[in-house]
Amino acid sequence: MKIGTFNVNGVNGRLPVLLRWLDEAQPDVVCLQELKAPDERFPAAALDQAGYGAVWHGQKSWNGVAILARGAEPVETRRGLPGVEDGQSRYIEAAVGGLLVGCLYLPNGNPAPGPKFDAKLEWFSRLLDHAGDLLRHEVPVVLCGDFNVMPTELDVYRPDRWRKDALFRPEVRDAFARLLAQGWTDAVRHLHPGDRIYTFWDYLRNAWERDAGLRLDHLLLSPMIVPQLKAADVDRHVRGWEKASDHAPAWIELATEEPRERRAPSGRRKAG
Repeated sequence: MKIGTFNVNGVNGRLPVLLRWLDEAQPDVVCLQELKAPDERFPAAALDQAGYGAVWHGQKSWNGVAILARGAEPVETRRGLPGVEDGQSRYIEAAVGGLLVGCLYLPNGNPAPGPKFDAKLEWFSRLLDHAGDLLRHEVPVVLCGDFNVMPTELDVYRPDRWRKDALFRPEVRDAFARLLAQGWTDAVRHLHPGDRIYTFWDYLRNAWERDAGLRLDHLLLSPMIVPQLKAADVDRHVRGWEKASDHAPAWIELATEEPRERRAPSGRRKAG
């Protein structure tokens, strides 16, 4: 099973980019962030034609999250984080293919310090509470999206320039570390422990051309599915497409095995 996360930075304006990537990469599950569209303007019909069912939580002009499933309809289990009542569309959760998938778009928090940064830390605290509850249920969970945090110096092109930024301040990095300490595994870093990998390149100052990137988009795995992790990477070439998002899709691949009772003795699928 291939699971991706992609901050599309406007699902309607960049729908051709999204559809092109879906056709190329063929992910089974996709978490989208920054839809920048109200619920009624989400392009459900175009995605259905591409073979994807969806659940979404939109917001006019800002934020917005969605979960797509190839050849299936995700079953929504939660909309919004418990305890967060700010009216912003930043979290949605659904059951897909035997997994519980949480899609999130964590607040940016700049300028920091300030009210926006305080709100970011409060949102992170609520995420920590909910993530801990998910682990206590001991079910297979993938928690992914745009976390708006570079966890380590390896995740930012020039660490010294970012130390006072809300995406890299110690309070935010500590919150992410506490999330991992609960038992979550950062899938991309787990398989690429020493590699400098980015998922975001700003539109300004030729950041893409200079490879001046940040790793903001993460896929976290609950303990019971870590043994299934077989691949994780970023489709960074998507950032170079015409009218691309400033983020590139990150993805993982989990090993899956068809249940024995559904197999013919020869190993082939039984005739219908």
